[in-house]
Amino acid sequence: MPVTKEVLDEIALTEQEYRLIVERLEREPNRLELGLFGALWSEHCGYKHSRPLLKLFPTDSPRAVVRPGEENAGVVDIGDGLGVVMKVESHNHPSAVEPWQGAATGVGGIVRDILTMGARPVALLNSLRFGPLSDPHNRHLFEGVVGGISWYGNCIGVPDVAGEIAFSPSYSNNPLVNAMCVGVVRLDRLVRARASGPGNLLLLVGADTGRDGIHGASGLASRTFQGERELRPTDQVGNPILEKVLIEACLEATEACRDGIVGMQDLGAAGLTGSTVECAGRGGAGVVVDVVKVPRREAGMTPYEVMLSESQERMLLIVKPDWVERVKAVFSKWDLTSATIGQVTDDGLVRIQDDGKEVASLPVPVLVEAPQYRVRGQAPALLKELHSFDASRCPLPAGGPNEALLKLMASAEAASKRPVYRQYDHQVQNNTVVPPGAADATVLWVKGARRGPSGEGRGLALSIDGNGRYVFLDPYAGGAIAVAEACRNLVCVGAEPLAITDGLNFGDPERPDVAYQMEQCIQGMAAACLALGVPVVSGNVSLYNETDGQAIYPTPVVGALGLLDDVAVHATAAFKRVGDVVVLLGAASADAEAATLGGSLYLEQLQGQVAGRPSIDLELEARVQRLCREAVRGRLLSSAHDCSEGGLAGALAECCILGRLGLKGSFKVQGRWDAALFGEAQSRIVVSVPPRKLRTLERLAQQHDVPLVRLGRVGGEQLVVPGLLTVPVAELAAAWCGGLA
Repeated sequence: MPVTKEVLDEIALTEQEYRLIVERLEREPNRLELGLFGALWSEHCGYKHSRPLLKLFPTDSPRAVVRPGEENAGVVDIGDGLGVVMKVESHNHPSAVEPWQGAATGVGGIVRDILTMGARPVALLNSLRFGPLSDPHNRHLFEGVVGGISWYGNCIGVPDVAGEIAFSPSYSNNPLVNAMCVGVVRLDRLVRARASGPGNLLLLVGADTGRDGIHGASGLASRTFQGERELRPTDQVGNPILEKVLIEACLEATEACRDGIVGMQDLGAAGLTGSTVECAGRGGAGVVVDVVKVPRREAGMTPYEVMLSESQERMLLIVKPDWVERVKAVFSKWDLTSATIGQVTDDGLVRIQDDGKEVASLPVPVLVEAPQYRVRGQAPALLKELHSFDASRCPLPAGGPNEALLKLMASAEAASKRPVYRQYDHQVQNNTVVPPGAADATVLWVKGARRGPSGEGRGLALSIDGNGRYVFLDPYAGGAIAVAEACRNLVCVGAEPLAITDGLNFGDPERPDVAYQMEQCIQGMAAACLALGVPVVSGNVSLYNETDGQAIYPTPVVGALGLLDDVAVHATAAFKRVGDVVVLLGAASADAEAATLGGSLYLEQLQGQVAGRPSIDLELEARVQRLCREAVRGRLLSSAHDCSEGGLAGALAECCILGRLGLKGSFKVQGRWDAALFGEAQSRIVVSVPPRKLRTLERLAQQHDVPLVRLGRVGGEQLVVPGLLTVPVAELAAAWCGGLA
């Protein structure tokens, strides 16, 4: 078969990789076999440029049941015989092509990753990035993505409970859509995605197979966009009602027929190819598949199309022969199609048949062992110039601190995201204790766990966070900050961070500057994980996020899981009682010297600069987090809210807005007021505390070696910082609530 460059480009393989395939097989592959390699050796499935770097992440923990790469998602033991299954997955390129369906099928895919472990999905989170909304196309992408997430999540009955959204020109025409799902499973009912036991049967259930999604993983998600090439045939089409039925049917089947179900895998990237071959690889087995037995919704489909279709809402079960009819009966009860399409073998081969005639035969180990490339990074020359940027040379905003704060709060980046999350059903399943927007992390009640002292039971805290500006300016510090802030969000509600899952979004890894960003960022994230004692249990890498040679900001997204022993004992961000003392943990003063404008939202929004150098002291971060968590659990605090984008003034404004109460500040600052108010120094948390408990908090801070400074008292209808700010809370609320309009 002649293999042209056009053929290789279609499946995103290089000529060098084709020669390697021929060398390993000791023959040339046929067209179908080459398609299987293209899918499984794609960047999306094979992690060719990232796998060596991912080994830097700490993965060991007494609570880690399943670690990265072992299964579809990570599993964390939370006690009481229960495990939390968690993972984040990207759907960036599909969402750029068709935002509604791209985002919707991203939700469907991550839900099935959790379902395939035998877990009930209990929560969705999302991390989104877009270009400025002043551009009509960016707004089209934004509205389409949000609509797709809302449509799919609401229909399947899984609450969307937390998320974050950022805007920057670097994401124009290349939005980032990272979806996270969390599920709960009894650990003795955990299902593995492995094909083992020669003679066990492959049962395909769910939707019929069509031509949608072909080359979605290998082509669309493993290369950069070039021009206006039509890519819609490579995008998937979702059916959330069918997914809801599939969820319930799979959970019933794994419960009623658990002795007969050997493994389960969803059909996501690479479709039937990915599910069968990856299961065989994990189980050390072979498989034979007859494509004529695959239910189809389109006539005339070739074996190539059947094997590479990424039609949604499909699952593969590995079932013992004498259990097949009982398993099929469960799916029939739910009006779902099920078909036996092949079986497990002991020859280590994936053999594809078309009505009994063999049309492909490949060794499983060769298919699942994609070549690995060591990235060779080089810091871009621009960084030296950006790091030398002197913010003190920027003129102070002419309108003064009041106007600067109102402008910042009204920016799309800082504004309330309620117009987005109000479209998501966050109360379905009736587990949500702290809803979106009320705190730095959401809190869910865990059904089936033992009850705490209040009688309300244990709780999960969930957060997802990241900041591309920081990583662009300093990949190491930015990576560390992404982990630190995600975990800081958890301790602000009183939870103990247990584990993280990551979504790593970068440009073309073959470019030295992008390779440098990847390597440094992952090293920084690993350092933060070690300092904070949290393992990485799962994740996803999305590369080639570029459009016409323009890369996105390097954007690691961190999803974090925390545990509360008593779900009733938690904190939220709003000021709650007049007279409470407001304290800043993690800083000895509120002066300009205690903050930094490097990479700050203020610098970008009000000065038009993305420059400077963010930094973090991980030892201080760990101490601050331990202090805050202990203070919440000890019922010392009325509220807790971390200082992040917008700095101290932004955090205080949000606490006032959410609580509909003002702050009578009693602190003064030295140096530039913009740095003191809007600088984004890390490891700082704003808390409010009843006066009678203040001394206890101060003693606890001394024990943890954490500096703190008193900022004032809750009360009145204005946010007041003597000599600097006097802004009515109502004006702040109007600006903040209208920023996304």
